[in-house]
Parts: sequence; structure tokens; C-alpha cells
Amino acid sequence: MVETMNTALLGCQPSGIRKFTALAKAEPGCLFLTIGEPDFSTPDPIKEAAKTALDQNLTHYPPNAGEPYLLERVSQFEREKNGVEYSPQEIIVTDGATEGLCLALGGILNPGDEVIVPIPAFGLYEPLVKLFRGEYIPMDTCGDGFQITAQNLARHITAKTKAILLNSPNNPTGAVYTPESLEAVYQAAKEKNLFVLCDDVYAQLVYGPYQSFSRYQDIREKIILIQSFSKPYAMTGWRMGYLCADRLIIEQLAKLHSYMVVSAVSFLQKGCVAALDYDPSPMVEAYRRRRDYMYGRLTEMGMEVQKPQGAFYLFPSIQKYGMDSETFCVRMIKEAKLAAVPGSCFGADGYIRLSYCYADDELRQCLDRLERFLATL
Repeated sequence: MVETMNTALLGCQPSGIRKFTALAKAEPGCLFLTIGEPDFSTPDPIKEAAKTALDQNLTHYPPNAGEPYLLERVSQFEREKNGVEYSPQEIIVTDGATEGLCLALGGILNPGDEVIVPIPAFGLYEPLVKLFRGEYIPMDTCGDGFQITAQNLARHITAKTKAILLNSPNNPTGAVYTPESLEAVYQAAKEKNLFVLCDDVYAQLVYGPYQSFSRYQDIREKIILIQSFSKPYAMTGWRMGYLCADRLIIEQLAKLHSYMVVSAVSFLQKGCVAALDYDPSPMVEAYRRRRDYMYGRLTEMGMEVQKPQGAFYLFPSIQKYGMDSETFCVRMIKEAKLAAVPGSCFGADGYIRLSYCYADDELRQCLDRLERFLATL
């Protein structure tokens, strides 16, 4: 009966990140630089707020879009932190950013609609676009320093283009889009009938100037902003996020949200309010210190790598070693007992992704192993 199932689903492949993590786990003594998950625990004030909510028996159905107190707090946060105005009625509390992406893509795509995705890109985007019967259009940015140019974007826009999906800071590169990149997208979206989906889940993990595309509020009816509590507050297992969009768009996406999940978990929403009141800067500074250490070590080894301006990844080139990224990563697991993610998982085969969500001593051991491995090539 499997062959009679949804052909879009059958054509999807399992996560490459999980695949290489599993391969490494089967190798005794292997160290990991694969998973993009904070190594910190959820801060105590956030956990206490959720515990208190349980004790208060906040375990019943909440409103579909979210509890009013959380919607108000998200609205205030976006206004104060990012300078954008979304009323509580223009927000949906989601089961993580993944559901937010599903709502956005499921809500805008008709069969055959094209979604432009700058690559390297998170591996989730392509299967989601295809599951919702869209056409995934990768736009290579490797030759432009992982930035978007008006010329490159224009080459990819067709009569079928429905949206462009932005992820800044970017997974896997750590790149933050420059004002010039954002302006190129803005001009295209303004001139064409395009949605811009902003996957801003790393927006609080930045090490310099940052602006979200959502600042272009004069075209707010074309913007869908997707956020998550997972990365900045070490809440990956909570599966909580939110989506912001113009009122008329939200009214339609709210229907899909109610059909898919009914609502986000009731008592966790108190924890989310506490998260938005929490200052994650100590964690950001720890990531910054690790970034600087790893970047310094990689450049000393002679690896070609761009210094990331956000998130917690480095994306060095391996092109000079004369092998594809999967071969490189398999050999590194077998020969160096060290796991990374092949760039092919992100649409960029000549690279590997290294996560620095690990303790300082563990990072040192990993980079020592990487250095010895490179010396054998």
C-alpha cells in the first residue's frame, strides 16, 4: 500500500543532519559538531512560569490563536525589539517555527507556485514546499558571500513565483543579510506580486548590526514573519513559536492552524511570556566567544571560512580537498572520530557545517581532531 500514498511525501528524504548524527553515534568514541541545539538548559524563570501554570490547572483548550496575554506580549516584544507593529490580532502562537512555516507555505501555495530559496538553506524548506505542491527554486548565493543581489534574484523570478523565503541569520552559514540584500528583495517584492517569508528564528543570536526584512512595513500585506522560542531561550523541546502577518492574511492562516493543531499547548504559554521577559545576552556572549575561538582555529588550519554574524554555525569550504561533502564527512567520522554535516544537506556540496553549541573543552577536542584529520589529506 505504500506506493499508493501521497507522492509528495514519498519523494521526501529523511533529515540529512539526523542521518549523519546517527552514523556518528554508531562510531565508538566519536565527537559531534552536528546538531544545532543550545547546550544550555531552559532558564529557571521560564520553567517556573510553566510549572506555576500547571499548578494553576491551566490545562484546558486555549483560544486557537493563543492566550491574549501572550499575544499582547509578543506584539509588545516585536514593537520594542524589532520596531515592527503587529497587533495581537495579527499573531498566531504556533507549535514551533516548523508549524509557522507549514502555515505560511500551506496558506499561500497553489499547485505549481514557485518559492525562491537562497542557498545554502536549511534542509526543511525543500520538502515543505514540495509537500504543499509548490516548486522549490534554489538560488545559489555562495559566489556572492552568501548575500542576495538584485541580478541573481531577477534571474530566478518567473511568472510562477509566489514567494521568496529568507532566513537571516542563516542556517547553515551564520550570515546576516546586509541592507543591500534586503533592499534587493524589497524592490522585487514591491514590483511583483510576491510574498516574503521571514524565518527569523536566530534573530536574537546576532553579533553585530541586524535588521529583519519585516521592517518594510509599507508592504506588510506581503510579509509573513516566523519566530521561535527554541534557539534564543534554549527551549527546543517546548516546540513553541509564533507567526505575524497582516490581519487579512492571519485570518486565513488561523483557519489552517486550527485544523492542523487546534492550538499551542496552554500551560507553556506562560513560560513563553517569561521567555520574552528574559535577557538571553549571557548565552549570546558564550556563543560569540565560541565563534571567535572556532573561527580562529579554522583559519589557522588554512580552511576558507566566512566569519558568521549570527546563529551558532560555521560553514567552511572543503573544495580544495578534492572530495564531495558526504565523502569528506564519512571519512572524518571513520578516521578522526568527528562528525559534521555535509554541505549537500543545505544545497551547497563544497562545504561542511560545524555547530558550536558545545562546551569549550569539547570544542577544543573537536578542533584538535579536525586539525589532525586535515593534515592527512
